[in-house]
Amino acid sequence: MADGDAAMDGELSGIHAVADTLGITPRTLRLYEDKGLIHPVRVGNNRAYSHRDIVRMRLILRGKRLGFTLREIQEFLDLYSSDAGNDEQMHALADRCRTRIDALNLQRQALEQTVAELEELEQTARANLCRSAR
Repeated sequence: MADGDAAMDGELSGIHAVADTLGITPRTLRLYEDKGLIHPVRVGNNRAYSHRDIVRMRLILRGKRLGFTLREIQEFLDLYSSDAGNDEQMHALADRCRTRIDALNLQRQALEQTVAELEELEQTARANLCRSAR
């Protein structure tokens, strides 16, 4: 059984096996441990990660990919660990997601405008080149 599979069966996995499973570096795992987002157990001098730690890391990596701050990710992890039926917490999560969606939509509009301006500038430059080549 592979180390990643062992973690799924309730066993503990070492830092390198977990890093490989998640496609990250051991340094990244240590960073999130230092930030208090995961809590591997110690077996001698080695860190040992449970299935819960791996699930939390997947949530952390997803949060980072979605552009959330470490503070926001910690809040999401707290929600995940608590009663998911808590309406107040789910409203807060939904509001945070909406805020992020709105910010990304504004960025998309700005990018579309920038691309359009650059394409116009490129066309002008190419037209000038054609005229000067004649």
